Amino acid sequence: MCEFFKLKERETTVSREIIGGITTFLAMSYILAVNPGILSQSGLDWGAVFSATSISATIATLVMAFCANLPIALAPGLGLNAFFTYTVVLSMGCTPAFALTAVFVEGILFILLSVFGVRTLIMESIPRSLRKAVAVGIGLFIALIGLTNAGITSGDTGTLIGFVNFDGEHAPAIVAMLGLVITIALYMLKVPGAILIGIIITTVIGIPFGVTSVPDGFKPFSTPKAPHLFMFEWKNILTLKFFVVFFTFLFTDLFDTIGTLFGVTEQAGLASRETGIVGGRKALMADAIGTVIGACLGSSTVTSFVESSAGVAAGARTGLASVVTAFLFLVSIFLSPLFALIPAAATAPALIFVGFLMMSSIGDINFKDPVEGVPAFITIIVMPFAYSIAKGIQFGMIAFVLCNIFAKKAKVVPVVTWVLTFVFLADIIFEAVK
Repeated sequence: MCEFFKLKERETTVSREIIGGITTFLAMSYILAVNPGILSQSGLDWGAVFSATSISATIATLVMAFCANLPIALAPGLGLNAFFTYTVVLSMGCTPAFALTAVFVEGILFILLSVFGVRTLIMESIPRSLRKAVAVGIGLFIALIGLTNAGITSGDTGTLIGFVNFDGEHAPAIVAMLGLVITIALYMLKVPGAILIGIIITTVIGIPFGVTSVPDGFKPFSTPKAPHLFMFEWKNILTLKFFVVFFTFLFTDLFDTIGTLFGVTEQAGLASRETGIVGGRKALMADAIGTVIGACLGSSTVTSFVESSAGVAAGARTGLASVVTAFLFLVSIFLSPLFALIPAAATAPALIFVGFLMMSSIGDINFKDPVEGVPAFITIIVMPFAYSIAKGIQFGMIAFVLCNIFAKKAKVVPVVTWVLTFVFLADIIFEAVK
């Protein structure tokens, strides 16, 4: 096992990988409740989607572990599941089967693109300075997610966004702040598994505050429901509506995945100069396979989770951590009430602190050179403020091309980068006029 996952080569241990895998699971386990909650509003059964979420996350994460040997977990992604329900089904009037078919076709195309190296070619077209900026932008993005999930930041403070008052009406915010202090203290004291221990302690602290609720007659076990198998609708796949839905899933998933892979592997020290990711093609294949499996089980697009950075911060460096995360997703099918006890206020400190850890890449960006600094800056600020990894890459790439044009260095921009920039501009225009 140690040789297969290259633990010695990556300077890690079995215990670190186990702690990292558990930490990643706890940081992203909210998806087990959130994904069924969103997709059930489209008409799908909550229990069936819960099973689909757990099974697809298990299989996709195992593929990532054994094929790419990366500490990155996968599950149905936020944002894409909201597009599935609120736009495709509720706004456009399509059936859930129609949306699942679009997700399935997207996954098949992703597999083909990965086999022929097209997705790797796209990754190589992203400048190294932007890869560093992606890691920083993701750090700010997940820190904002943590602050928001815990209710620490709010738009109801009289400003666009601000900190709430830490009073009795904002108990989750108080618990999260206490958890953040504990996590920082454990990390500064070099306690192994500081982030994981912080999550557990914060969950316990939440009990007297009423943030962690243990229901009467609590039973940790539950009987899983069968997922919606092969729920597809093929009669409308040649329509313009299908193309619009399919293209949106395709585009968003592609660059969310690339951004996440760049950010997490950069943090883990697993970035190469060529693609930015050790085993990049295999990692993209795992993502594509996960999407196909998720669609067959009745769930929206499966993608790499940025919360994997929490596990990396806890010491994960190999696919062994992903095996641990996958195992916990599998077990969660039967133990959903137990995992549901962990409140967002308990995982928020982990996300906020990981945001700090991911800031280290900013020192490798030359902000004195505006050709490099301006695109990096735009990438970093767009991700948290637009609440989108994909848009950060979009606007950062466009800025990179423009800065090189203005600096009379257009000749150094690779052809693929030019093509992607025009695609990004077309997408922005399309979104504005549709």
